[in-house]
Amino acid sequence: MAEYQVTELNKVKRGPKRASYEVETVYSILDDAFLCHIGYVFKGKAIVIPTAYCRRGDKIYIHGSLKNRMMLSLLEAGEASLSVTHLDGLVLARSAFHHSANYRSATVFGTVKKVDNPKEKMDALAYILNHMVPGHWDHVRQPNEKEFNATLVLEISIDTASAKVRAEGVNDEPEDHKLPIWAGVVPIKQVAFDAVSDNDLPKGVEVPDSVLKYVENNK
Repeated sequence: MAEYQVTELNKVKRGPKRASYEVETVYSILDDAFLCHIGYVFKGKAIVIPTAYCRRGDKIYIHGSLKNRMMLSLLEAGEASLSVTHLDGLVLARSAFHHSANYRSATVFGTVKKVDNPKEKMDALAYILNHMVPGHWDHVRQPNEKEFNATLVLEISIDTASAKVRAEGVNDEPEDHKLPIWAGVVPIKQVAFDAVSDNDLPKGVEVPDSVLKYVENNK
């Protein structure tokens, strides 16, 4: 199984036993979300913000306006780091010290490139939307020339990465096991509810299959 080389940059130092450098593990964590957090520096200040993304092969695509300071800062730096985290459960221990969480996280490091080719750029926009709701690109108005030209698309190569996963129960001290205190795990997952149609929809416009399927698959 393919793995990223462990370096000073991507090495997990806190809780290394939960680390994974397998490409497949990193990809699966990235593919199960559509929001990531990206760090960048603007006028000497470190800033982290969430943004939509998609993965295609060993590339990640993000988009924003031509004047978006994060996009411009990333392009100027030529490199980026982003992270994705899934909260899978609250681990409630007998002791305050051992409270924790079950999670899956991935951190990516890569080089940044502006997508200039019109077809590649439009494809990337479709990838991002379809990553959020599969197949939904076919149910929306495509960007017009003005919108398309006002949008900046960046490609971030996944040069290296690491994952960290906790999927286990409570790890209390043995001497605490006999305490009359409840301990356990509260599983958590993100769910979708039935779509709420916009009030200004023309009469007869139904919820598209892409949305119905998304809701059904994420209940």
